[in-house]
Amino acid sequence: MGQKNIKLVETDSPNLYRDVFPYSEFPKVTFDGQDVPCELPDDIWITDTTFRDGQQARPPYTPEQILRLYDLLHEIDGGTGLIRQCEFFLYSDKDKRAVELCKARNYRFPEITGWIRAVEADFKLVKQMGLAETGILTSASDYHIFLKLRKTRGQALQSYLDIAKAALDTGVIPRCHFEDITRADFDGFILPFADELMNLGRRYKSKVKIRLCDTLGFGVTYPQATLPRSVPKLVHGLREIGVPADCLEWHGHNDFHKTLICGSTAWLYGCASVNTAIFGSGERTGNTPLEAMIIEHAQIKGMNPKVNYAAITELANYARKELGFDIPANYPLVGRDFNITRAGIHADGLLKNEEIYNCFDTNTILKRPVGVAITDKSGAAGIKHWIESRYVTDIPKHDPRVVKIKDLIDAEYDADRISAISDEEMVAWCEKLFGNELPPLRK
Repeated sequence: MGQKNIKLVETDSPNLYRDVFPYSEFPKVTFDGQDVPCELPDDIWITDTTFRDGQQARPPYTPEQILRLYDLLHEIDGGTGLIRQCEFFLYSDKDKRAVELCKARNYRFPEITGWIRAVEADFKLVKQMGLAETGILTSASDYHIFLKLRKTRGQALQSYLDIAKAALDTGVIPRCHFEDITRADFDGFILPFADELMNLGRRYKSKVKIRLCDTLGFGVTYPQATLPRSVPKLVHGLREIGVPADCLEWHGHNDFHKTLICGSTAWLYGCASVNTAIFGSGERTGNTPLEAMIIEHAQIKGMNPKVNYAAITELANYARKELGFDIPANYPLVGRDFNITRAGIHADGLLKNEEIYNCFDTNTILKRPVGVAITDKSGAAGIKHWIESRYVTDIPKHDPRVVKIKDLIDAEYDADRISAISDEEMVAWCEKLFGNELPPLRK
């Protein structure tokens, strides 16, 4: 990429990259043919925004619900620092109560951090709560600087530096959230801003962190794509001017189904931290899913025996039952059917050896035993197993109702059916055949 001339570029009109973001069409991916190298940090980790961005598209959590979620994040982390930090709103009495409850746990991980706007009045909230680090909203694209803030680049930069200095003056680590970085002028604003922040850090002998916020999910994983959309070039460019890997954090949104792979790509090119939320919750299309990045970390760095991967299932159960999460049945890792095969030929393979069609030992790692949907290969024993796994009962496989369901299944496949019998079909047959004697559902 070559040596950058790190100097703020003022402009009378905003650079909206209309060749890339025409607005009347889908955004475009352009390429410059220039590659950048991978630079996976020795230590990579996850941070969490469930209590900030993660609840911006849903009713607010109660302080007690936040405490339970915080406990579960700590349980999954297992003292490893894999889930290193989480961020909190600090504005309402409920926000402050949640912080107080979680601080009382005295956990090392996840560390409690704040989130504020880039105004002095908000920074007082961080000092009041006694936090060591806070996120600061520092909008980075001309869309925000010109069209939202109504400022010049120089005015925006100075206001951001002032609030970062205010944090450093009181010993608080500022984490500057470069909002909308994937539509920002990288050479003309991002690099000069980042360079000034690194100078501040050296002057105060303190870390200053940068969060790369892909606010509208425009990031792409292709190294040869052009800026500002190329995640490899964004991360590599900041590393080139001396921003340490442990001071960089990626924050993605899923507008184009890329939030998980963009987070992984940020890791691979030198960003030590990826910001997440449970089950991808968050504004609009949501954030990078925490549980997915935990498994991604295990694939890249290896499983850590101290990480409680099975607690991901406990987290999902709590989210469904107590928080009203509507997790799709086919949602990876925690959906009801994520490790249940429905294709008849797949079911036959699973019955012979589950490794054939199960991606890993889901029972041992996630406490989610593999499931097989009903097919013509299931027989009375398979039907008995399905009924007993769903209803509180112990039924013999020669029960007339089991035999009748087997006859119904056989009739389906005699008529050249290929797909598995759905749960909905099985439930309907059970309700009809058992009538008032249908056992209660298992919890």
